[in-house]
Amino acid sequence: CPVPHFNTDGGEGGHYNMSSGKPSLVINGEINDNENVSDLEKNKMMLSAGDREETRTENNIHLNRNGDDTTQTIKLYKRRWFIVLLFSSYSLCNSLQWIQYGIINNIFMRFYDVESFTIDWMSMIYMLTYIPFIFPVTWLLDKKGLRIIALVATAMNCTGTWIKVTSVRPDLFAVTMLGQFCCSLAQVFILGMPSKIASVWFGSEEVSTACSIGVFGNQLGIAIGFLVPPILVPNVEDIDQLSYHISIMFYITAGVATLLFILVVIVFQERPELPPTQAQATARCIPPEQYSYTASILRLLRNKPFLLLILTYGLNVGCFYAVGTLLNRMIIEHYPGEELNAGRIGLTIVIAGMVGSLICGIWLDRTKTYKQTTLAVYLMSFVGMLVYAFTLSLGHLWVVFLTAGALGFFMTGYLPLGFEFGVELTYPECEGTSSGLLNCSAQVFGIIFTICQGKIIDNYGTLAGNIFLCVFLFIGSVLTGTDPLHFYVKRLLCT
Repeated sequence: CPVPHFNTDGGEGGHYNMSSGKPSLVINGEINDNENVSDLEKNKMMLSAGDREETRTENNIHLNRNGDDTTQTIKLYKRRWFIVLLFSSYSLCNSLQWIQYGIINNIFMRFYDVESFTIDWMSMIYMLTYIPFIFPVTWLLDKKGLRIIALVATAMNCTGTWIKVTSVRPDLFAVTMLGQFCCSLAQVFILGMPSKIASVWFGSEEVSTACSIGVFGNQLGIAIGFLVPPILVPNVEDIDQLSYHISIMFYITAGVATLLFILVVIVFQERPELPPTQAQATARCIPPEQYSYTASILRLLRNKPFLLLILTYGLNVGCFYAVGTLLNRMIIEHYPGEELNAGRIGLTIVIAGMVGSLICGIWLDRTKTYKQTTLAVYLMSFVGMLVYAFTLSLGHLWVVFLTAGALGFFMTGYLPLGFEFGVELTYPECEGTSSGLLNCSAQVFGIIFTICQGKIIDNYGTLAGNIFLCVFLFIGSVLTGTDPLHFYVKRLLCT
């Protein structure tokens, strides 16, 4: 499909005549190929049409497909905000379950009579499930679109929450693991969608902000997962009373998941009737048979700057996953009996990260400085982790709150940066494919870092475990600032 050319409504505008290969004028809705009209006049008329078009919120573009002239309107719908907020809501409901076991690790250990490492797997199952399923799910996203993916995600999440409702007995740990597996499978259908929703529904000046809102829901869910379980499930001695508190938590989650599933069935829309950008209008002209998912994956794996981003993104987000999973163990070791404050510290990390995500999204929309912003945030993540590591054992919880907040602002704020940077490096490949590969890297490193840091904490203490993560954040910072990525982005911006 040719690149669209602007045309004004019922006035004069610029077209390109595909049959003659010459500029044409649209006068009173008719194409004029008058050879006597000077090129200068044609250019002036085409430019003035383009200038007038920039002031409009709704644009007409001329598309030629199979030799036929058609006119398609570019339009932004108010509904786009509801779509991204609904997605953000069910992403929240899913992500809060990632950490709801780990943040009260010691309580679930006693209730189900299992080891700490076993409870760690209730979080790591989210990471492990993602790795083998991301490629078929991304293919399904490309072939079937947003609505099917949203329906499957919310259905799986709803199913998992109700399975967990039935597992509130000390001898039913296998059942609660099955429920967590269903929720982790739903996550695979969620994590790659923010950039896809942003590109399908939002204008070019809103893409980074919309992507940040999509990621915002995931982060807010993690924040609630840190805060709410220690409140709903206090560390009581009586097992029957503990069972009651756990069931209340599971019932609340299941009710919210069911409501969101119903909303998605009723109102979630595949795409707007009219495209929001020129790029989306062009993409709609490409026949589905011309797109090959396998070829797209191979092209991405040959893209050296993107491979470097996959590595650095995995290192950063993998460290965040490890910190979140093991936070309860780290806080309880230095501050016994502070399960509630462990949750509040986790909340502080994520809330600060949500602020960082929104600020970074707005900053990118305004400046498009992907390379510089990503490098700065990565370096500050390393510095924040270093400060957190050396202040954790000082004996002052308020210091831990401050350093954890600073760490979260940059480390969690990096999430939407990585998505949008990946889209820039891989255009015009599908956004879901690039973000899927980035998330896959994060899950792999998340499992490795969680297991390794957990073993280091058990044998050498929390300081050694946190320094272990600092080393890899430093490596990621160096790789982010390497010349190959810098020169590629510089060339991209120049073109």
